[in-house]
Amino acid sequence: MVLDTQNGSDVTAEPAGVIPAEAARAPATLHDELLAALRDYIVEGNLDDGARIPERLLCDRFGISRTPLREALKVLAAEGLIELLPNRGARVRALSADDLRELFDVMGGLEALAGRLACERVSDADVAEIERVHHDMYRFYLRREMHDYFRCNQDIHRMIVEAAGNAVLSATYASFAGRIRRVRYSANLATDRDRWGEAMREHEAILDALRRRAGSELSDLLFQHLRNKRKAAQAEAKG
Repeated sequence: MVLDTQNGSDVTAEPAGVIPAEAARAPATLHDELLAALRDYIVEGNLDDGARIPERLLCDRFGISRTPLREALKVLAAEGLIELLPNRGARVRALSADDLRELFDVMGGLEALAGRLACERVSDADVAEIERVHHDMYRFYLRREMHDYFRCNQDIHRMIVEAAGNAVLSATYASFAGRIRRVRYSANLATDRDRWGEAMREHEAILDALRRRAGSELSDLLFQHLRNKRKAAQAEAKG
């Protein structure tokens, strides 16, 4: 037993090197929640491409100090969503037309490969879980709730990549995904066409091909899905 010098009560000492479960979970949970909220804030277009990250404003918004904010910004920089500026804070990563073309072509190729491999290896349980998320996504689409729709959308793409069962593919995909997450979100808002509706119909076809384990078909669908997303994003940027 050790004495709690703050209030005089007896507390049980933990063995050396052992962190209580609650203490171990809390910081990670707070960090993850801040990271998710900050990522969503940037992805959903609250800051313009190339804009400086307003640290004081974000600290006030999320009720945090600059230390956890800067730790979260380091993660987002590693994901490719923002850029850290030496001694000058950070800014939202801006992508040129060439950047978009090259990144979406690479992501399309990765997802196409993932689709082909997933059809060889995916379990019935995995397909059922992807279908469940798809139905959630469709409900959010009908309600025009973009935030939750996009979360489900990204989960489906990630789950197909994971179902491919290839660690190198998953790591490569993750290294690029953050760089175009913001653009993938904004593409659904294209004003010159119903890109959101098109994307939903494309996802219906993607799910159908996955159910049938039609690898070649799913591969083509995923690649074209990314190509269409890129075209909509570029059109929206010009508008």
